[in-house]
Amino acid sequence: MEMSPADGQFLGMVGVNVWSFIGLNASALFSAFVASIAGTAGGLILIGLMALVFPPALLIPVHTIVQLGAAVSLGTSRWRYMLWDKLPPFVVGTVIGATIGGQIFIGLSESVLLFILGVSILSLSWVPKLAQFGPEKGRFVFVGFVVTFLGVFISATGTLLAAFTAPVAPDRRNHIAMVGMLMSIVHIAKLIAFGLLGVSFGSYVPLIATMIVMSFLGTWVGKHAMDRIPERVFRTGFQVLLTLLGFRLVWLAADASFNLN
Repeated sequence: MEMSPADGQFLGMVGVNVWSFIGLNASALFSAFVASIAGTAGGLILIGLMALVFPPALLIPVHTIVQLGAAVSLGTSRWRYMLWDKLPPFVVGTVIGATIGGQIFIGLSESVLLFILGVSILSLSWVPKLAQFGPEKGRFVFVGFVVTFLGVFISATGTLLAAFTAPVAPDRRNHIAMVGMLMSIVHIAKLIAFGLLGVSFGSYVPLIATMIVMSFLGTWVGKHAMDRIPERVFRTGFQVLLTLLGFRLVWLAADASFNLN
């Protein structure tokens, strides 16, 4: 979908009218609420809804900024539960992933990346031992690289990260904290890569700012709701959600490949 002045120009934002402005903010609140309960899915939900308004070239950078706000709110809401030893190796992988991903930003097929992401999520959710390969430090270097590299093209890779963090988190609060903190690092690295590519989205600051505020509100509401959910119920629901999202990504990959042919 290409945006033009005819599509609306609310607060100087081409392609955004009053109703889409309200709808996108509601989407940010809802997706942050879901992420704060499950530690995943929020980014996928939000990018699917944002795709109704933004063209691909603008969708991923704007989505990345909004998700940075959501990830920061998610991580800070549970910062006491963060497993800090996972951070340094993850950052190393993130830098490598952003560097390589940024250099070939338009060179890979979206259908192939979606398929890899979907199959990875399904495999990790049903065979959790796959997410525990090798020494933890080396593993999280790899995870940081993959999540950031794929994120440059697909943006919503928090679900893949969640599949790796869940098996090493002794408590769901550790899991939520890790996803929030680590995805914050990923989004920052992606934004640096987009900045070096010359991607401009300054005119959408009003929308980005309000969506970030809604993300904080959604996280706050979700945090209090999650505290009422038993650990076993959380783990079961988390696996079901990962499975559904994995199948959805494989389906999107097949559909994208079919349309290309």
